[in-house]
Amino acid sequence: MSAPSKATNARAVFLGAPGAGKGTQAKQASASAQLAHISTGDMLRHEVTLGTALGLQAKSFMDAGKLVPDAVIIGMVQERIRKPDAKSAWILDGFPRTLPQAEALDKSLSAASAVTHVIYFAVPEQVLFGRLTGRRTCSKCGAIWHVETKPTKLAGVCDLCGGSTVQRSDDHPEKISKRLEEYRTLTAPLLAYYKNRKLLREIDANRSPAVVFKELLELMQ
Repeated sequence: MSAPSKATNARAVFLGAPGAGKGTQAKQASASAQLAHISTGDMLRHEVTLGTALGLQAKSFMDAGKLVPDAVIIGMVQERIRKPDAKSAWILDGFPRTLPQAEALDKSLSAASAVTHVIYFAVPEQVLFGRLTGRRTCSKCGAIWHVETKPTKLAGVCDLCGGSTVQRSDDHPEKISKRLEEYRTLTAPLLAYYKNRKLLREIDANRSPAVVFKELLELMQ
């Protein structure tokens, strides 16, 4: 499915609780509409894998199911947006997650490069819990699978590249509860922030990815 031409100039923020499907939809929209997909989660996990100072700093928070401090994330995102592939169009997936992050993002953008779309992926919390506990990620290519709704042909092996599929450390039940609690406290207030700016659009994301994606493209026109 191809994206409408107007979507290619979008500068979008994708909001939603962990497991809402933001990353899946962002990857598909990015490929379809030629938007830079900027995932703070992917960026941080890459730094952790490399063992950088940023990665080591972030790992302690991620392992505990907590948000990485604003100062760390804000600087990383601002640097990423300045790269050539994100000059005119991008999707922010996983950022902002707090009001200070949203305010810092707005201050760092000019009027010509301001956020144009904010999409909220709404999913009931009990559904999110099931999505997260069953989620498996390929350690090699990053593909996302699920033990019940999207299993691999061979358990523990990615269908796409043959890499090992693993459960992320923050997808264990006790850490999921902490993540959802932090989301309710720190991230949910962003809905009012962007609604007041008349940017917020909501999608019922408790449906098939294909149906959600179709509506997403319509909202981003």
